[in-house]
Amino acid sequence: MISDAAPPTSSTSPGWRPEDDPLNASPPPAILLLGPTASGKSAAALEIARRFPIEIISVDSAQVYRDMDIGTAKPNAEERATCPHHLIDIISPEENYSAAAFRADAVRLMHEITARGRVPLLAGGTMLYFKALREGLSELPEADPGIRAQIDEAAMRHGWPVLHAQLAAIDPETAARLQPTDAQRIQRALEIVRLTGEPLAASYAKRKPAALPFRQLALCLAPSDRSVLHQRIAQRFDAMLAAGMLDEVRRLRERYTLDARLPSMRCVGYRQAWEVLDGTLPAADLRERGIYATRQLAKRQLTWMRSMNDVEIVDCCDTEAAASIVARSAEWLSRDTQR
Repeated sequence: MISDAAPPTSSTSPGWRPEDDPLNASPPPAILLLGPTASGKSAAALEIARRFPIEIISVDSAQVYRDMDIGTAKPNAEERATCPHHLIDIISPEENYSAAAFRADAVRLMHEITARGRVPLLAGGTMLYFKALREGLSELPEADPGIRAQIDEAAMRHGWPVLHAQLAAIDPETAARLQPTDAQRIQRALEIVRLTGEPLAASYAKRKPAALPFRQLALCLAPSDRSVLHQRIAQRFDAMLAAGMLDEVRRLRERYTLDARLPSMRCVGYRQAWEVLDGTLPAADLRERGIYATRQLAKRQLTWMRSMNDVEIVDCCDTEAAASIVARSAEWLSRDTQR
């Protein structure tokens, strides 16, 4: 839900405002908080919100969908009351939401937040969205329903690992980055190759430069010990199951016109729950498959983050990680006002 309500005041806030800059000539500030799933991004973002006049923009390709609450770990009503949250619950699970749409929405919101005298804080784990926001978008072709249907039909006959092998033969660089079961990305890579006759890297090379008109503090929560992150992932998925994630997917299927190919139902956890409801995955295997898929997602997120420039790493395994992020944000915002 997009909210423009004023955030609560805090006795600990230093009272910093963007308009306090007497020159008011340089680009306004924005904080970016990245991290893999279960790294503590939401908790850290809320801690910043309790100290500074910020509004949070969700950078999460799953939280945009209405009625997908449990499996996306959306902030609850109490957490949303801490400060305004944006780009949550904005479309139906039947719809698509692209990196281009995110960038347009996020930049518009960032300007609106700044105009209200607050600081935009972009927090989430969809690394493609962060990359699009900071670097602009590539000239990728639009989706072709006919080609996608052909690819899906081939996948049903032969399986995604076979299509992954086909992709490896024509675009080995892209295939090397993808898991053989990563249906959504394999489909898109094959689609682009068929539409352009070129590997995916050639299309990305045509990226449109579009500098983000904000000064940025980019903080990344990353684990010093992968086993700690894996433990958190398991605990979080167990909590989602206990909260009724399978029933949530059942209700989604009853309320909306959905199928397994939609981006909403390809989200980690939802895909596995869908398979259970379809009878293609034993219910007893849901926990193991869901945790494994989430760990693979975290691995891809960390790979994305390692390729990003000008990102400050904070160890998410540290019990003081949230406090460190608040302290770094305070230092940066204080120094920013002196420009």
